[in-house]
Amino acid sequence: MIKLWMMTCLQLAELFVSTIVHLLYGFYIFSSAVAGDILLTVNDYLFKSNVDFNDVGETGQNQTNVEGLPPIVLVHGIFGFGKGRLGGLSYFGGAEKKDERVLVPDLGSLTSIYDRARELFYYLKGGRVDFGEEHSEACGHSRFGREYERGQYPEWDEDHPIHFVGHSAGAQVVRVLQQMLADKAFEGFEETNESWILSVTSLSGAFNGTTRTYFDGMRTDDGISMKPICLLQLCRIGVIMYDWMDISWLKTYYNFGFDHFNISWKKAGVRGLVDCLMGNAGPFASGDWILPDLTIQGSTSLNSNLKTFPNTFYFSYATKRTRRVMGMTIPSGVLGIHPMLFLRVFQMSQWRFPQDVSPPYKGYRDEEWQENDGALNTVSMTHPRLPVEHPNQFIRSDSECQTLQPGIWYYKIVEADHIMFIVNRERAGVQFDLIYDSIFQRCRKHVFRKIPQTLPNQSLSSPPSLTQ
Repeated sequence: MIKLWMMTCLQLAELFVSTIVHLLYGFYIFSSAVAGDILLTVNDYLFKSNVDFNDVGETGQNQTNVEGLPPIVLVHGIFGFGKGRLGGLSYFGGAEKKDERVLVPDLGSLTSIYDRARELFYYLKGGRVDFGEEHSEACGHSRFGREYERGQYPEWDEDHPIHFVGHSAGAQVVRVLQQMLADKAFEGFEETNESWILSVTSLSGAFNGTTRTYFDGMRTDDGISMKPICLLQLCRIGVIMYDWMDISWLKTYYNFGFDHFNISWKKAGVRGLVDCLMGNAGPFASGDWILPDLTIQGSTSLNSNLKTFPNTFYFSYATKRTRRVMGMTIPSGVLGIHPMLFLRVFQMSQWRFPQDVSPPYKGYRDEEWQENDGALNTVSMTHPRLPVEHPNQFIRSDSECQTLQPGIWYYKIVEADHIMFIVNRERAGVQFDLIYDSIFQRCRKHVFRKIPQTLPNQSLSSPPSLTQ
């Protein structure tokens, strides 16, 4: 009895600490965005008369120069945001400025992998987001979402393929999108195929799930439902209240992406709010949100329908902040771990799947899942391996990627926590530039199907450099 009481107290204390840390980090991000917006507004007001109109001509010329380049699309992860959200704050730490043609879509930060993949397609191609009739009916939301009057890359097709870079869950979104393209799953776009995607680069990608979902509150026995008292339950209540209040300026600033569930007070009323809070309606009731897709069971189920295609190039940067010492896994580089992730790095390094629950897959071993970056397990980030391992090759240096073969996941392990290469680029220092420079250079210089594309200010007669 005393042991049970002590365990309960420890769990409640851990929940309290985790909640406070996450709230403080969320407040820091939000306040940073607001402060940046205020500073930008003041700066524009004070110096608007000093605009050099010659810059306009240069911008127009640069746009013309990059017209022939395939876009590099940066896809954010869970709780992420794209261009236009949170003021001038950049989810990718300003990495989008490193190349002449980069797109940063704003997708639902907590919506399911499936819904985000659908939205990503229409963001690029244009049109009203169609989640599909069967899926929408099963999950209890509207079939259609936001309207993209003109896609960011309407010419997108097999002859005009795209490079994708996905962080965290964003990498899995791209894989699901490619499978949808191969399956011709978009009504009215029967000509799609997997070759619309030229390359996929994963940065701490969530390919095979993560044990963190269980620490945050997902049940280990099914990987779908939540424990009654946990961090995710508090998150669920906060998200429902945020969407139900439907404060327009606030949702313009940041949106969880559940508008197609129609849970605002204008449409659902008080009764709808009660149904959502009681778990009888909404995304958390139907399971059509991102956390079930990130459990080991959910990822395995999702992966069973996803392929690695022979005409696409694949790269992966797996991160970790742990090391093995005398048979034990412990946090490494303690001062380099973000405070929001430190507790989870330690917990995940000591992970043991409950003995009274069946393992998530045949051959499961706890030790393989203990190396982590505070959000994902390193074994999950290298390449798709559940339920079937996809072709892969481990590399130690980016220089090994100069002779490439499509259809193979080239992966590298980097010492970093999960958010080292996003939001705050100063944390990563020079490593930030090394990572993104190698990604963009690879897309522009080493990955092509027919002939190398001509970069801006590069003549057709001069071959691209083969060095990185």
